[in-house]
Amino acid sequence: MRLEAVELRSVAIPLVAPFRTSFGTEYDHECLLVHAVTDVGEGWAECVAMERPAYSSEYLDGAADVLRRFLVPAAAALPELTAEAFGPAVEWVKGHRMAKAALETALLDAQLRGQGRSLADRLGAVTDRVASGVSVGIMDSVPQLLDAVAGYLDAGYQRIKLKIEPGWDVEPVRAVRERFGDALLLQVDANTAYTRADARQLALLDPFDLLLVEQPLDEEDLVGHAALARVIRTPICLDESIVSARSAADAIELGACAIVNIKPGRVGGYLESVRIHDVCRDRGVPVWCGGMMETGVGRAANLALAALPGFTLPGDTSATDRYYAEDITPPFRLVDGHVAVPAGPGIGVQPDEEALTVFTRTAEWIAW
Repeated sequence: MRLEAVELRSVAIPLVAPFRTSFGTEYDHECLLVHAVTDVGEGWAECVAMERPAYSSEYLDGAADVLRRFLVPAAAALPELTAEAFGPAVEWVKGHRMAKAALETALLDAQLRGQGRSLADRLGAVTDRVASGVSVGIMDSVPQLLDAVAGYLDAGYQRIKLKIEPGWDVEPVRAVRERFGDALLLQVDANTAYTRADARQLALLDPFDLLLVEQPLDEEDLVGHAALARVIRTPICLDESIVSARSAADAIELGACAIVNIKPGRVGGYLESVRIHDVCRDRGVPVWCGGMMETGVGRAANLALAALPGFTLPGDTSATDRYYAEDITPPFRLVDGHVAVPAGPGIGVQPDEEALTVFTRTAEWIAW
């Protein structure tokens, strides 16, 4: 395969409602689309770096810069370009996993389209639909939260995840559990908002029989998570801390987590995601697929990953209308609590040109 040109397209799509976490409130989804043109086909991918470096050290303009200056030229220089060869060729670029993931996925999409093979098949999917959960942001009041959760349950979502932070944790969790009962699959996500000194506060969540508490402490504090796991009964799931198969293995060995959230952009792509899946499955640790409010481009690829056998918990692979009234691809729909895995070649979806025109902020081509 030969890389002929790459388009970097920045898009912004309004959210159906503001989404608040411990690190800020989002009103629209800004992301970078990577469009790779090769001699065997064209591929698309979504870079999940946010506008600001709040979730991670990466951010949208920085991802575009490292793609433009380093990653695209490195891919174009490979005499035998494949998605599998791209990762080793850019190991010298430290970090920038979200940018690397985007280009690798675009190359993988093009490569698989040329082969007439789906991403789900390439990754090892074992099902054609995946159980869907939903992430519920921090609200202005508990009644507002209860109304939102009721709406998602009426829509058929199989699991509820509540975003929490100091001052918004025990009360909303108690209210949701009392309103909807013990049978509800319920978990919480702190996005690193707590410290080791908050162990007693986090232990107050134990009586609510949660599936997990996600990333309570700083992403670099594996020792702290291991210590917390000895204090609280609720299983700890790591998100921001897991950036590779090696970091997953280390976290499990330390006892820092019992569950792992795999976000392909965060770990450098879908090939590394499969390696993390395999590490966890070998150790009996369940995994689930996290989300970054992806457009249909990123959502399609996430669904292919979530169809692997180790993904035994419902992920954040929600339907399109959870976030968007209009997307850049045909919508993904929730049917009986599940979302279908695309079966077409590559990621299985193609951006709509008219929608791209509406939502595009900037676009540039890199050619040689």
